[in-house]
Amino acid sequence: MRRHDDAVIEMLRNDPDMAVAYLRTAFDELDEEGGESAFLLALRHVVEAQGGMAAVAERTKLSRESLYRALSPKGNPTLRTMTAVIKATGIHFHDLTHAT
Repeated sequence: MRRHDDAVIEMLRNDPDMAVAYLRTAFDELDEEGGESAFLLALRHVVEAQGGMAAVAERTKLSRESLYRALSPKGNPTLRTMTAVIKATGIHFHDLTHAT
C-alpha cells in the first residue's frame, strides 16, 4: 500500500491542479461506505504533496501530532480543522462542493 501512497503523492506533487479533482472525488463519496476514511486518506496525500505534515501543521497553527491524529484513518476532525487543512494546501473548501 505504501508504494501506491507514494505514487499518488508524487502525482499530486507534479500536478498540483490534480489535487482539487482528487479531493472533490473523495468528498463526493463521503456518504458511501468507507467514504470518511477515504476522504481523510486523500487529504493526507494532498498534505504530503504540499510539503508534509509539519509544513501544513505550521500553516494551520495546529501541532503536527494533532494533525496526524485528525487525518488518521480513525480521525474525527472538526469542520474548523478540515477547512484549515484544506486552505493550508491552497484549496478552497467551496472548490470541493462546486463543479468547475
